[in-house]
Amino acid sequence: MSLNDNLLGIPPTHLADDPAPREALAAGTDPAQVAAAYPASSLPWAVLAEQALDAGRTVEGYAYARVGYHRGLDALRRSGWRGQGPVPWAHEPNQGFLRALAALARAAGAIGETPEHERCRTFLADCDRSAVATLGLG
Repeated sequence: MSLNDNLLGIPPTHLADDPAPREALAAGTDPAQVAAAYPASSLPWAVLAEQALDAGRTVEGYAYARVGYHRGLDALRRSGWRGQGPVPWAHEPNQGFLRALAALARAAGAIGETPEHERCRTFLADCDRSAVATLGLG
């Protein structure tokens, strides 16, 4: 049994694939344009958050991450998620939400919002422990 085995017996949540935002970003389209065209997708919001955080624009990154996180929660709930259980990183459509969650943890930590940083990091680990290290929070 590995660390990522589902001990709760709750089936993993796999978000529906929406390749258009991913393809637009891969083609080099400005993430702000992708977010405007596909506002329900977590992925462009996560990319915007990561870019802002990497550039030292912490509050802006926090805001983008918060939007991506909430868009992802909406999508998870539509996919049958009930507030617990795995959200595997290996399922590519889940990665936008997980990236937004990790960016929110980073931004919260950067502004000294320690309880939010820890909550988001724990949530990410609960979704998929491998995502914590993959996304630089491990």
